[in-house]
Amino acid sequence: MIDHGHDLASVHDATNRLLTAAAELDNASVTEPSRLPGWTRGHVLAHLARNADALVNVLEGRPMYVSGKARDADIERDAPRPLQTQLADLRESAARFQAAGAAPADWSRTVELRNGVTDSASRVPFRRWAEVELHHVDLGIGYELEDVPEQFTEREIAFLADRFSGHPDVPPTRLMDGTRAWRTGREAADVEITVTGPAPELLGWLAGRRDGSGLTVRGGSLPGLPPL
Repeated sequence: MIDHGHDLASVHDATNRLLTAAAELDNASVTEPSRLPGWTRGHVLAHLARNADALVNVLEGRPMYVSGKARDADIERDAPRPLQTQLADLRESAARFQAAGAAPADWSRTVELRNGVTDSASRVPFRRWAEVELHHVDLGIGYELEDVPEQFTEREIAFLADRFSGHPDVPPTRLMDGTRAWRTGREAADVEITVTGPAPELLGWLAGRRDGSGLTVRGGSLPGLPPL
């Protein structure tokens, strides 16, 4: 059972961690490359602010973004801003998201995200939590996948494993971290590949943040994963 109230509180905590860490930057370091190809830290911060507003749109029944082009243009427009402007925007947009999440609503309703993807409204806070945690890591300022809450790591592995389940280009695969197991890839009676490693390494590979070199693979080579 998804507890959207718990996830909203977790988003709040994760956002505060990110804001506290990012406040140690300066204007020059905001313009430096992040860990995401082609994006500076300013791009990451701008994306996080605009994503908060986009998810407010989702919760309030509007299109998430006007268009993909408009989304990208907004990020490019906001990326060069000074640090304090970035932080103020992120703080204010995060508050708007929390306010939208606190409004009385039917959390079992279906909402539409980008590219026609639909989900339960109750999953939207967790999706925002993932944005904040993973992009905090993407900033490259000392916060690593090993630092994110263990509960988030477990749930995001399960979320991403489910996302790739049934994908024709991913072989039937079992993921194991020593105590827990997940399954992903094409439907089949038996798994072909078993991928084992620490949970942060599994998450990094599934989320496209690590190359899988910290994982052990049996039954073949490490599967290639489609873009998220």
